[in-house]
Amino acid sequence: MESKILEILKSIRPDSDFEASEDFIEDFLLDSFDIINLANDLQTTFGIKINSELIVPENFETIPAIARMIRQIEEA
Repeated sequence: MESKILEILKSIRPDSDFEASEDFIEDFLLDSFDIINLANDLQTTFGIKINSELIVPENFETIPAIARMIRQIEEA
């Protein structure tokens, strides 16, 4: 799952080093428009529905945070 998330992130921002970042938001790797695009790509890729209340910075700070959010959605 994490490698697929990284693939999606690199497709959105190919010039960014997501693997070296501990917080994509704080490091300015993702802006609000990128997060919306990322959420749409995650929904398509993983067959999930990300509700608007889940679109908060802490769910998109790192690859593990994104994976955790996806798993929670899948388990619900």
